[in-house]
Amino acid sequence: MSLSTLSHPAAAAAGSGKSLFPAGPAAQSVHFPKARLPVPAAVSAATAAVHAEDRVSSLTQVSGVLGSQWGDEGKGKLVDVLAPRFDIVARCQGGANAGHTIYNSEGKKFALHLVPSGILHEGTLCVVGNGAVIHVPGFFGEIDGLESNGVRCDGRILVADRAHLLFDLHQAVDGLREAELENSFIGTTKRGIGPCYSSKVTRNGLRVCDLRHMDTFGDKLDILFKDAASRFQGFQYSKSLLKEEVERYKKFADRLEPFIADTVHVLNESIKQKKKILVEGGQATMLDIDFGTYPFVTSSSPSAGGICTGLGIAPRAIGDLIGVVKAYTSRVGSGPFPTELFGEEGDRLRKAGMEFGTTTGRPRRCGWLDIVALKHSCQINGFSSLNLTKLDVLSGLSEIKVGVSYTQTDGQKLQSFPGDLDTLEQVQVNYEVLPGWQSDISSVRRYDELPQAARLYVERIEELVGVPVHYIGVGPGRDALIYK
Repeated sequence: MSLSTLSHPAAAAAGSGKSLFPAGPAAQSVHFPKARLPVPAAVSAATAAVHAEDRVSSLTQVSGVLGSQWGDEGKGKLVDVLAPRFDIVARCQGGANAGHTIYNSEGKKFALHLVPSGILHEGTLCVVGNGAVIHVPGFFGEIDGLESNGVRCDGRILVADRAHLLFDLHQAVDGLREAELENSFIGTTKRGIGPCYSSKVTRNGLRVCDLRHMDTFGDKLDILFKDAASRFQGFQYSKSLLKEEVERYKKFADRLEPFIADTVHVLNESIKQKKKILVEGGQATMLDIDFGTYPFVTSSSPSAGGICTGLGIAPRAIGDLIGVVKAYTSRVGSGPFPTELFGEEGDRLRKAGMEFGTTTGRPRRCGWLDIVALKHSCQINGFSSLNLTKLDVLSGLSEIKVGVSYTQTDGQKLQSFPGDLDTLEQVQVNYEVLPGWQSDISSVRRYDELPQAARLYVERIEELVGVPVHYIGVGPGRDALIYK
């Protein structure tokens, strides 16, 4: 079915012409709702600025920014934009496998991995919580890079004394385990995140506070080395290697000491003092160890529950949670991806969206927006609003598909996102086809100035998931954000 056969008020405005993404066999259902197409009265730039200020200032004392897909949605940018209105920005889970790309006021690009995205704002305290895992050499490498670019870090970052230490040996084990899995590999960043969390759960891990007890540090680290050597034949271990690592960490311990704090106490005292805290999630809900596409997931809880366990904040203290979602879908590594596009179709989105990993540089797999997965994420997290990012990447398409439901091989429609991967890999996606827009929207800063078809797309997403879209990204820069 082509757009010319659809009696929808926005179809004519979108123009005709051959689609860059012709409908395939999976497009079983093409349904157009009778969506309202309000055309708001023009507002002045000053009024729009006031609206943006009101939107940000109305956020609760403890708010969070979490990923709602498979990561790489653009969480860092929103955190960077919101940070000036918060006293503290805190990371609650994950490690250097999370890459956040942000730009300062001069347009300079910063790629952050463990340091929270609020670091570019002088008045913001950054906290790396107990739920995170810390690769100390990488942490200092990131700090050195920031300071060499004029970003002051001393006295502005706190690292939880309860956070676990990620060693180079964890990274070696990560690579050995992936090689062992061969064709069924997980597709990790090989940054050692999974093995470090494994050490934590096995209860032989070392924590940041262990750096204060170097007299017993070597004995504890020896246990980790022996454990890795007994498990993997390719893991090289010797007493001299252990001694070198202990000496290395003695130096790190001295340098890290000013950053170490009981962050549970700091954060809860800050709440008592009415300070505002913004939680920055790493990875995303569809990579959650419990709720994601297991086993192709991360090793922590990037969903709302991870805030409480990763920072020591009580559930009742948490207010607004903003879910960040791309206008399409991407994921890295292995695992099912129902709306994935292949060949030229996938390449077009990848190139237009510059979909290459901040941490690894790996090309991301790309596809249409998956509403089933997004509704699953909204249900788990209880998002109060959404940040729709990279809407500008869809410009120039004659039509845009949205995956609205899944059908099983027996013809039964699934009522929820399946936990069984065998089921998920066999589902057929049912799509709605919406009209595209031809104009470049990267310079648009007010919602009413977006093309009618772009507004229809945003409003249809709101309608399908039942959560309002309050922020719309139309480019990488700080100012490329529309407040709705």
